[in-house]
Amino acid sequence: MNKSKIFKRLFSLAAIISVPFLANAQKANWQNLDLKTDSVFGIGTEKAYKELLKGKKSTKVIVAVNDGGVDAQHEDLKRVMWVNTKEVAGNGKDDDNNGYVDDIHGWNFIGGPKGSVDHETLELTRLVRRDMKRFANTTDANVTEQDKKDYEAFKVMRSDLEKQLGEANANLAGLAGFKNALDAVVKKIGKPNPTAEDFVKFKPETNADARIQEVLSQELKKGSFKDFYEDQITEGVKYYTEQANYNLNLDYNPRDIVGDDPNNDNEKNYGNNDVKGPDAMHGSHVAGIIGADRTNKLGINGVADNVLIMGVRCTPNGDERDKDVANAIRYAVDNGAKVINMSFGKAYSWNKAVVNEAMKYAASKDVLIVQAAGNENKDIDTENNFPNHKDLDEKTIASWITVGASGPKDDETLKASFSNFGKTQVDVFAPGVQIYSTIPDSKYKNLDGTSMASPVVAGLAALIRSYYPKLSAAQVKEIIVKSVVKVNHNVEYKKGEGDDAPKASVPFADLSISGGIVNAYNALKLAATYDGKSTAK
Repeated sequence: MNKSKIFKRLFSLAAIISVPFLANAQKANWQNLDLKTDSVFGIGTEKAYKELLKGKKSTKVIVAVNDGGVDAQHEDLKRVMWVNTKEVAGNGKDDDNNGYVDDIHGWNFIGGPKGSVDHETLELTRLVRRDMKRFANTTDANVTEQDKKDYEAFKVMRSDLEKQLGEANANLAGLAGFKNALDAVVKKIGKPNPTAEDFVKFKPETNADARIQEVLSQELKKGSFKDFYEDQITEGVKYYTEQANYNLNLDYNPRDIVGDDPNNDNEKNYGNNDVKGPDAMHGSHVAGIIGADRTNKLGINGVADNVLIMGVRCTPNGDERDKDVANAIRYAVDNGAKVINMSFGKAYSWNKAVVNEAMKYAASKDVLIVQAAGNENKDIDTENNFPNHKDLDEKTIASWITVGASGPKDDETLKASFSNFGKTQVDVFAPGVQIYSTIPDSKYKNLDGTSMASPVVAGLAALIRSYYPKLSAAQVKEIIVKSVVKVNHNVEYKKGEGDDAPKASVPFADLSISGGIVNAYNALKLAATYDGKSTAK
């Protein structure tokens, strides 16, 4: 899932006062802790290492991070990065004849001779641009019966694009206004990093001053001014600027950088070997959750202790292209990955079939795919989120697990407010709120999203495959789903966006197939009983 989608829920004007500011609110590594022992609803990883895995042998498992880029030199990742030993670094040759030159740590399908793509349009923008040419001279009065269905779909998409662009511009203007008012108040206070107490003591001179005082005096009880400003103001302005200038801009097209034919979905051997790319925050964060070095006493501990991280770059700051997604899956499979994490998704698809075929290919090679459910607080049983299970065979679905995001408390807030859900499309939930992990340049940061929940499960899948290598991808999924901690209480669900959206109380069990939170301790105990045998098909 691209970086913009991580921040989506934070930066509406309503969110400035309604979204809890959680910086540093939870313990680092809380996703690996245990509910009974540590009073946070983690997955019991540390308990499993202590009580179940101590002294047991394991085998290396390659986990592909199909994402926006991974910093292979990060202090907490460099020891666990996959290295293609069949390739000679920097000689400009395809030594292993796999079609990719100098692919030492993986491959970049959104790069080329001219560099690497950073910002991209949404799939919606690309579809509207395509159909604008097709229907340039078409009206309701002259549309043919043959084209009517496609024309009506085009009008809906065009309206959606116009709505989103209007909202982006309005929110950018509103947030810029909030920023200017905040900057003015900070100047009057006379401190570069004021505290909550400073804002309480401040004497407002205007209505704008009073609004700033109200918001900041509350928000800074939960974190520092510096973190609030960076996470919710600076990043918010950046997010909406990127939406308006790139994601929703019909005139923007960076694909010349790659140098491929974007309309040829069967093309494979393009890209470059820059697995970091221009923005590796999201992918590096994901990689750390899965397998950050557990031996170096630095930073964080990944879920899995014996993995190699393969970086496969296919997700820009915008929507991924189906062609790149399919090629990234095939590359990971062909180069030995046994688990693929895909923390991305989108509302529209250019060519779902090409991704479906890649999914089937992965299943045929016994590779488990783990995917984030998405961050729009939607029921993806009824609303589109691509890729998805729909219209795929049972064997493929049995090797593919979709993950929603949960919070640290076993109460009505357990469902992360932003997380998508679905009784038939989401398999499990996992920690995805304020997860502390690796970001570029050997730094660390709290992020939240289903993008963070998915690698928790990918790490668990790798852990199982590492200690029980005879188990198939389908068996590993079956174990993860069967071993969840069932949640038997209701959770809060906001129907829609904004402060005025009505809230409902719904059974957590209705939000996914399993009705629970993944648990490493339970899963490993169950895996030990399989011993290569299962009823899984």
